[in-house]
Amino acid sequence: MFTKEVTVRCESGLHNKQVTYFVQKANEFRSSVWLESENRRMNAKSLLGIMSLGIVTGAVVTLSAEGPDAEDAVNALELMLLRDVY
Repeated sequence: MFTKEVTVRCESGLHNKQVTYFVQKANEFRSSVWLESENRRMNAKSLLGIMSLGIVTGAVVTLSAEGPDAEDAVNALELMLLRDVY
């Protein structure tokens, strides 16, 4: 399992368009991927699950993945939490 703690920097947090692109990116990987915020852990491939976390700018979250491309998945999703998608 590969895990990384990330501070969310994208201005919109994980809402609307940003969360859609985040989940689409997570689904590109074969590994199981999770996002944890305030002791709540959700499947990063689930749109409703991620939206239910209510992640805002400045939140500290934990990304983790297990599988053949776990490190690539976590690193790619970390980049999405650091900037807004246009």
